[in-house]
Amino acid sequence: MKITNRSLHRDFAYFYVGLIIAFSFSGIILNHRQDWYPMDYTYENQDVELSLPEDAKNITKEFLIEQTKGLNVKYDGHRVRNEKLRIYFKDNAVLDADLKTGKGSLEFKRKVPIIGHSMYLHKSTNSFWIWYSDIFGLAMLLIAITGILIPVGKNGFSKRGWKLAIVGMLFPILFLVLFS
Repeated sequence: MKITNRSLHRDFAYFYVGLIIAFSFSGIILNHRQDWYPMDYTYENQDVELSLPEDAKNITKEFLIEQTKGLNVKYDGHRVRNEKLRIYFKDNAVLDADLKTGKGSLEFKRKVPIIGHSMYLHKSTNSFWIWYSDIFGLAMLLIAITGILIPVGKNGFSKRGWKLAIVGMLFPILFLVLFS
């Protein structure tokens, strides 16, 4: 079997087509996460009222575990920001409360099927997945390079393709220069 640019390009593209689609889809969603974050959705919501201390420095893990005892949740962390308290619980529950009034809302969340899971792949910090993603990145380079070398003649890379490639590279470069 003779290995050519065309066969290498085709086989790598076939092998990675699922991951290309998943990363493309989840990347678009992540670009718009401030407008719509479909990693999870709220399936239950209940109003709560906490008795919070006046000084936010007194809000500790132990204090919050005691305050949320009757809510049937397990403490996993918290943060205080802009007069708001957010408490994270295991099993994907979150409580947001106003620091002054103690009034808030406890939300129980579930991962959105398929979309939420593909976003997890995009954001994963698992060391195996990072290595696999790095290999995928190299494969994408191979797919791109072999893809530009397949056409020949007047529409080939050496005649016309390099001009389009330079124009295509200008967009990310301009973005970096203007907005970073």
